[in-house]
Amino acid sequence: MQKLIKTLFKDNIIYIAISITLGIALLSLIQLDGGSVNIKHIDKLKHAFAYCMLTLSWLLVIKKAATNVRLRFVIALGCLFYGMVIEVLQETLTTYRTASLLDMLANFVGIGMALLLFKFVYKKINAI
Repeated sequence: MQKLIKTLFKDNIIYIAISITLGIALLSLIQLDGGSVNIKHIDKLKHAFAYCMLTLSWLLVIKKAATNVRLRFVIALGCLFYGMVIEVLQETLTTYRTASLLDMLANFVGIGMALLLFKFVYKKINAI
């Protein structure tokens, strides 16, 4: 069963990565209702999670990232730059969103978490 899941995941990871990338852009630029749960700074956790998933997905798409530290760094920088572009677009294209340094910091934390997860878990997952 694990091999079947791994095969299905492996064959579709590029589509997952593209979907996550586009989903982050869409959710970052549309106007959302506040929702009923009001937890202070929950938005920062959402940013960290989203950018962790974004970075992990692209690390898995680019196979050489498993053995090339420099490539992992480039992917992380690309994700960080993507987040900065989204923040600028929020400020310039929308009237209901603003750019935030704390959001960029949360993105950075999520990217760092993804790098750590990839480094310590990838070999174990690949052994399945």
